[in-house]
Amino acid sequence: MKRIPEKYYPYLIALAGVIFFLPFLGKTHLFDWDEINFAESAREMLVTGDYFRVRVGFLPFWEKPPFFFWLQAASMKLFGVNEFAARFPNAVFGIITLLTLYFIGKKERNSRFGLIWALLFFGSILPHMYFKSGIIDPVFNYFIFTAIYFLMLAFHKDENKLRNSAISGALIGLAVITKGPVGFLLLLLTFLVVLVVYRFKKWPRLKDVLVFALATFVVTFAWYGAELIEHGPWFLVEFIKYQIELFSQPVAGHEQPIYYHFVVVFLGCFPMSVLALGSFNKKTTHDNLMAKWMMTLFWVVMILFTIVTTKIVHYSSMAYLPLSFLATLYIDRKLVNDQPIPKGIVWTYLILGIIFGILLTALPLVVYFIGAIKPYINDPFAVVGLMKPVNWSGYEFLIGLFFIVVVIVSAIGLFRNKILRSIGAMGFGVGLTLLLYSIFVLPKIEQHTQGSLVDFLISKQGEDVYVITSGFHSYAPYFYFRQPDNNLEKRADKNWLITGEIDKPVYIISKITDTYLPQRPDLQLLKEEGGFRFYYRPVKSE
Repeated sequence: MKRIPEKYYPYLIALAGVIFFLPFLGKTHLFDWDEINFAESAREMLVTGDYFRVRVGFLPFWEKPPFFFWLQAASMKLFGVNEFAARFPNAVFGIITLLTLYFIGKKERNSRFGLIWALLFFGSILPHMYFKSGIIDPVFNYFIFTAIYFLMLAFHKDENKLRNSAISGALIGLAVITKGPVGFLLLLLTFLVVLVVYRFKKWPRLKDVLVFALATFVVTFAWYGAELIEHGPWFLVEFIKYQIELFSQPVAGHEQPIYYHFVVVFLGCFPMSVLALGSFNKKTTHDNLMAKWMMTLFWVVMILFTIVTTKIVHYSSMAYLPLSFLATLYIDRKLVNDQPIPKGIVWTYLILGIIFGILLTALPLVVYFIGAIKPYINDPFAVVGLMKPVNWSGYEFLIGLFFIVVVIVSAIGLFRNKILRSIGAMGFGVGLTLLLYSIFVLPKIEQHTQGSLVDFLISKQGEDVYVITSGFHSYAPYFYFRQPDNNLEKRADKNWLITGEIDKPVYIISKITDTYLPQRPDLQLLKEEGGFRFYYRPVKSE
């Protein structure tokens, strides 16, 4: 850092994002459910020309608003309907997020603080991986985080109060039309807790509240209002009912223990989660305005999604951004005071990092030597999928060993109080490890888990047939078969497609654990591969 002029920091951050986020986005097929589901909704916008009504299978899909699908649809206009286009918006937002962290850090502290903040976020496992995915949360979280930042400015700073209120309102409006009202709820709860922290001695001005509300209304009206005017209230009613259901009961079997999100955030945000441990004390928020807001936001997210009955990994991903600030603040204070990182934190980092490295090393070896391990796996579908012939070179485990070396070298640097050098090695070591894994390991894992299914669907594109799954749910037939927008009622009736008087052939896909379809004499078993069975059901005239 000392050798590079500060004016080049933003360019280095953007370059790192371009190098590590954009390449090989399309190398691996989209994963069920969310990635394929969202990409299919964007594809159907292009097919129908209707960009206001979200659909899956060309039937109304009221679980999500459309903004992220607008981004994906625009990307597909540029790059075609493919995996790269589906993931491209998040990669772009990854670069935007890193630059935003840098500039906020520079404004609130200095350039070094901003650079460390961007580097820590870039070099942590789940935050980095999400920018290479096709899920909604990176965009959603960006809007919530920036909305709360500008709300903080509007509430505490005397200059530009109305402008900051309007920006905050517009950003939270974008969050709401990206994933739903939970974005506004997170902002509201954070603000209410801040009021409690200040013992209600400080209140926002009425005109600031009105400007904020107006900006939020204008942005959200772009979808909610247009949908209400065009199609009436029923779609919005179903959307709101689904949001309530997510909070009140487990959806799609996503029921986990109460400590679930704390484990996910601590392990998934390695290494910044370990470095942030030193910030969880009263001194952190004593004299730092932004630390108060970030600590509040972190706990609001963690407590809210601990209470919420439906628990999915990325629900708590909003906590990653305030956690990264707390980690950066802790590192910065150590640098300013020329203090070493406590050995307990360094040992935690070293041990946890080596465990991660062992897992990264072991995963390719488990698949490579599956013949010796399969007697210990009590899942026939998983065993057959892992036994599928895939071109493993046998050297993929070296990526995990590289990660272990990075962890050890950076830990030694922390023990020697070479904090900046260690943070740099750590960040780019994690980034390079994940890039190599996305090139050499992830595509092969995908081939073992769902590759046979996806390859079969691609081979049937353009045929005038029905394609369905039986015994398990998958969005893959919609996106990879390129389901047309006709015969929707028939396509949605699985019972009719499997047992009724069909008007054209049906391909039926099941897992090998299914016991019903093998008893059907009218079905032709085409093949069994990768844990799946592929059946052909002809019309009676055939």
